[in-house]
Amino acid sequence: MLLAIDTATRTASLALHDGGQVRYEATWEAGRRHTVQLAPRLFAALEDLGLGAEDLTAVAVTTGPGSFTGLRVGMALAKGLSMARNLPLVGIPTLDVVAAAQGRDRRPLIAVLQAGRGRICTATYRWRNGWQRRDGPRLTTWEDLARTVARPTLFCGEVDERGRTVLEELGDLAIVLPPAWRLRRAGFLAELAWGRLRRGETDDPATLTPIYLHSQ
Repeated sequence: MLLAIDTATRTASLALHDGGQVRYEATWEAGRRHTVQLAPRLFAALEDLGLGAEDLTAVAVTTGPGSFTGLRVGMALAKGLSMARNLPLVGIPTLDVVAAAQGRDRRPLIAVLQAGRGRICTATYRWRNGWQRRDGPRLTTWEDLARTVARPTLFCGEVDERGRTVLEELGDLAIVLPPAWRLRRAGFLAELAWGRLRRGETDDPATLTPIYLHSQ
């Protein structure tokens, strides 16, 4: 059973995936309470399925971008479980999880995370047997991002009121996907992690580090 942990932003998510299906998934607004909420949520998830920590076979975690505290909490739990139980560890960039939830499309896709103080983190994807990252992640603003849009583009992830206002000014060039599609879910983190595991790709818990973006 693979455990997927995502605490990269104010939205947190957990999933348990057996390689064939998502057995459990929970996504909630954690704010800054990741430290006190994460472990109890995990224990409840395992209890709901009648499982224990000994039933885990791998751990996946979002590596960023994201908040310093959020990433640290998720990474610490994932590394701790990996090392304590000798489980394979898989790190997945946060914006890749956002993109993975979207259906096939010929148009480019821009995934967004809120970065605070009017800034956003973005990455651009193109469909090539799945969404492949072509640019980013990078730190920018909605206004600067809008200036780069020259063709019809899909937008997903944390699109706030300011973002919607700016993107509306682009008319048909900006297609904001529905809220349920934009939500970052650990089930998709688990799917990406299983793909890496099947290819024999894992990360060293001693060297896996979060991705932080800083202003230049």
